[in-house]
Amino acid sequence: MDKRPIGIFDSGLGGLTVADAVMAALPGESVVYFGDTARCPYGPRPRDDVRGFVLQIGEWLSRHDVKMIVVACNTGTAAGLKAARRTFTIPVIGVIEPGARAAVTATRNRRVGVIGTVGTIESGAYSTAVRAIDAGVTVYSIATPRFVDLVEAGLHMDSGALEDWFADASDVFIRPAFYEMARDYLDPLKRNGVDTLVLGCTHFPLLSTAIGQVMGSDVHLISSAEETARQVAGSLRARGQLSDEGVRPAHVFATTGDPDEFARFGSRVLRRPIVSATHVSIAELEALEVPDRSTADEEDVACG
Repeated sequence: MDKRPIGIFDSGLGGLTVADAVMAALPGESVVYFGDTARCPYGPRPRDDVRGFVLQIGEWLSRHDVKMIVVACNTGTAAGLKAARRTFTIPVIGVIEPGARAAVTATRNRRVGVIGTVGTIESGAYSTAVRAIDAGVTVYSIATPRFVDLVEAGLHMDSGALEDWFADASDVFIRPAFYEMARDYLDPLKRNGVDTLVLGCTHFPLLSTAIGQVMGSDVHLISSAEETARQVAGSLRARGQLSDEGVRPAHVFATTGDPDEFARFGSRVLRRPIVSATHVSIAELEALEVPDRSTADEEDVACG
């Protein structure tokens, strides 16, 4: 039995969908969640910068005695997973390989679509991960940055239940402006006949109803959050590091942004109250000495 917490981080609030899935799958586990909201989003940033952020936050988490680090960010996984694995002595899991593996298992016609941020799609990480599992599956990838904006608009509503807003998101897509946006993004995937679509951004599970309506009921949606939670559970179980399910977990939240805002909006994503969050300055992260054992010109691979 290992009572140490699981460390989870993302560029902001989207990774709380992964934390939510982990907490549901492993109710006895404590979680330390770090949201780098002051530097969010990672998607448009240079790959080397994102890689540096991954190592800084990984170091911060390792100093809080976590037993595993989950990079709950597709862009962060694509840019920095390999570097993090070389750097830290504890297991590091990303969100790309679990989603890719689930997609390969689900597809019937071996045509898989992926939507995500510009950084994730330009990295080719999902294509690499899928080919490593089954070279016969064809991957069609589309960057959908405005979907992130749509989710952020919902997160920053002043009032009302988040679940109600996203449940109504399918109606939003019927409106001409939003339908045109969705059609422009998703029609190329439909024309290529994908039967499986990976939601390659941790924001996107919150829009699964709307995305599913546009893609059609025959297309299977893959949530990287749920698949990553399954891999976290399996990895801890295999290592004999699960906590006692009878122990009440203690969750900790930290952010580079406004802690009150993080707690307020984050509670809506997590679907449970975040009583408080701790502020960690970017200067504090940058001052950490990270034992980087990788080289800048190495290509990260999308292994979970």
